[in-house]
Amino acid sequence: MSLSMYRVSVPVFVRGLNVLADLLKKAEAHVEQQGAVPDAILSARLADDMLPLSAQVQRASDTSKLSVERLSGVAAPKFEDNETSFDQLQQRIANTIAYLNTVDAAQFDGSGERVIKLNWGKFQPEFTGEDYLLTFALPNFYFHIATAHGILRNQGVPVGKLDYIGATL
Repeated sequence: MSLSMYRVSVPVFVRGLNVLADLLKKAEAHVEQQGAVPDAILSARLADDMLPLSAQVQRASDTSKLSVERLSGVAAPKFEDNETSFDQLQQRIANTIAYLNTVDAAQFDGSGERVIKLNWGKFQPEFTGEDYLLTFALPNFYFHIATAHGILRNQGVPVGKLDYIGATL
């Protein structure tokens, strides 16, 4: 059986977002245990020119929902990128997963050959749906999850590789 565009996107995004939600739970527990200010972790960055933890969560959400929208044609919800707490970030993840779960496999029919054009100023790549998913969307999605994981490690949150890999069952 060959892999479908649906199978390589929606379940993968949902799983990654669940991993991200679990990482945030561990971060929140760490903050409470240490008596720290939540904003210190939510605004933490790996480098000055990188986005903070809260924005990494927002970008993982955006990448997953907009990728599914581009491939399936099912409009994704728009979020304001104004989350400032663990609870708000968890709600954003839950809302993203809820949207992803509304899109079914049939809505991806023909998406591998669909032309996907991005327009970000001077950066205007064009892909087939398959190339978009495999060479742009998934790497971008995992970049933001890995960066969130790295920020948490850097801030002393006790997370490791298994937390990033997540449950495999």
